[in-house]
Order: sequence, then structure tokens, then C-alpha cells
Amino acid sequence: MKVAVFRKEHFNAAHRLNNPSWSEEKNQKVFGKCNNPNFHGHNYELIVKVTGEVDPETGYVMDMKVLSDLIKDRVLNRFDHKNLNLDTEEFSNLNPTAENIAIVIFNLLREKIDSNKELRIRLYETERNYVEYPTE
Repeated sequence: MKVAVFRKEHFNAAHRLNNPSWSEEKNQKVFGKCNNPNFHGHNYELIVKVTGEVDPETGYVMDMKVLSDLIKDRVLNRFDHKNLNLDTEEFSNLNPTAENIAIVIFNLLREKIDSNKELRIRLYETERNYVEYPTE
């Protein structure tokens, strides 16, 4: 039987949604306020879900302290209180939409979590807007 465990974290980051190959007018039309040339910020809420078999020796799907440390090392230290467009390698050429941020976080964590466990990322950009990757 599989069990899912969840870890919830928060980080704050600024970004600007912008496609450099588009005109200023098109960027403004598509991204609106999110295209502010001086950037804007969010208080992101991150939920990491790991699903797998319970280890009969530990009783864990995954040690939550290990998961917490992994999220801190791979995600929070990288993105918290950063301008995603200017301060991060991951978004230097990738539009930092919530969708792209979730995919990047997934990839950063996926390589460090056992491949026999399922991983899902839910990222809240606001209380009412969130993305999930991968989808079921």
C-alpha cells in the first residue's frame, strides 16, 4: 500500500513575466501588471508531496527531516528573497511563471528523491491561484 506524505514551506520572491522576443505592447497585453518593469513579488506557498511504500523498518515513506532539509537546500536557499529574473540561474532565460517555477522545483527535487517514490509539487502564488506539477 502506498502512502503520501506532505511538506509545506514558504518563500518570498520577486519576478517579472516577460517574453523578450515580444514588443512591450504585446507583453503588457498578455501579462498585464505582472509585466511591471520594476518587478513585483509573491509570498509563495510550496507543498511537496512524496508517495511511496512504507518502509517496514522505519515506518516512513520518507524521513520528513530529510525532505525538509532537501527543500531548504535545493529550493529555499535558491529562491527565497530573490528576484527570480535577476538572481537565479534557473530563470535567467526562462519566464518565471508559476507553472515554470513548479517544474523547476520538481526537477531540483526529483534528482535527490528515490526514483521509486512519486513526487508532486503544488505551488500557491496567491491564496486563490496555484499550480500543480506533474498532473495526474
